Amino acid sequence: MATTGSSNKSTDPAMNALRQYTDLYNSHCKDIDAHAPALLNELRPRAFEALQGKELPDTHTEGYERTSLDEMMTPDRGLNIMRLGHSFDLSTAIRCELPNVSTLQAYLVGDTFVPTEGLDRRLPEGVIFTSLARACEQWPDIIKPRLGTLADLNDVPTALNTLLCQDGAVVRIPAGTHLEKPLQIVNVFDGAEPQMAVRRLLVIVEKDASAMILTCDHSKSDTHSCLSLQVTEAWLDEGASLDICDMEETAASNARCSRLYVSQQTGSQLRANIVTLSCGTTRNDMRTDINGEHCRTEINGMAICTDRRHADNCSVVRHLQPRSHSRQLFKYVLDDYAQGAFEGSILVAPTAPYTEAYQSNRNVLASSTARMHTRPQLEIYNDEVSCSHGAATGQLDEQALFYMRTRGIPEREARMMLMQAFMSDVIDSVSIPGLADRLRHLTEMRFRGDTAVCGDCPAK
Repeated sequence: MATTGSSNKSTDPAMNALRQYTDLYNSHCKDIDAHAPALLNELRPRAFEALQGKELPDTHTEGYERTSLDEMMTPDRGLNIMRLGHSFDLSTAIRCELPNVSTLQAYLVGDTFVPTEGLDRRLPEGVIFTSLARACEQWPDIIKPRLGTLADLNDVPTALNTLLCQDGAVVRIPAGTHLEKPLQIVNVFDGAEPQMAVRRLLVIVEKDASAMILTCDHSKSDTHSCLSLQVTEAWLDEGASLDICDMEETAASNARCSRLYVSQQTGSQLRANIVTLSCGTTRNDMRTDINGEHCRTEINGMAICTDRRHADNCSVVRHLQPRSHSRQLFKYVLDDYAQGAFEGSILVAPTAPYTEAYQSNRNVLASSTARMHTRPQLEIYNDEVSCSHGAATGQLDEQALFYMRTRGIPEREARMMLMQAFMSDVIDSVSIPGLADRLRHLTEMRFRGDTAVCGDCPAK
């Protein structure tokens, strides 16, 4: 495990990947603490204790049968522990702008928050959109009660993130504020060396407030391996509304391990979209706790994988209070030797009668060598509920293809049109203005076999 200015990767083949990181922490804990805010440092002892005797999940671990995080995190990548300055230039950076949409934009270069010019002046009064380090120093009374409270330290990647994290981003929408412009966070890597970014995002939407957030993961190059290990904690207070879209457009060499924890209070509304347009190896985990009545939760996801790329999503919705509604829909299109996995769970507690909860996973295998693993689950401890789940994996409709070809449509074009139609309901669920149109364009490009991503999109 390399750090900026030194190398700590063991040559012992028997050492598991997690041990390399805990050894790194033991060797550099003073440097890590010295370059991080006190509120983050307070969380590290519990995280270190939680990791003792643990290993990163591999394909022998339940729930990870198709994705080994141990293998994902074994390669030697650099960590910017000493917080050395970056060479990132916003004027030449990956362009990530939405046509016909005005966003309030910032970058996370590795884990360093880089605002666009004049960002603070353009924020409504009371709204916080800044680095985690700055927020911890300036608004500790707002940050401390929330930071690290939702994140589950029994989850090894979450505990590892807590152990090593030094920065990230904070979004806070004060009570009664309705943020009209979406906030956009563009995650990128800087430099030409293999890198690891340990990012933390804290989102607080207070009572009767609303916000839209777009996060974009980009990688500029396929010549070196980058790993993002990120944890997001999102608080939706009473009557709050949050629309969050997480998009990934990264290279085949990229690896991503993401955790999203959400807490919903009475009358809150969550709409989340998890979009994988291109990736290397990706594992996304989402856990949504519905802690109040009359909540609405909608989680939609889509993944397009070709070559030997790999996308794995796990979504858990826990209904802990009565009279709430949740819906989950995930769709995959896999081609060549790509692999996909989905594991979804709905839990209805004894304290949650009159719950309505639905989950669906639908997948298309566009080649005979693509593979999909799916496991939807229901865990219900109350009789007064309406719940269902389902999964289906198949190939494109041959009759529809034949019909389209008899009408003069070339086979490749017909296949593209059918795959685009298959994804339409997930794309249509994106509520950020202008983004659904951009997604339609980008998915069409992917299905045509083009490698261009958002930064090169000619739709601008």
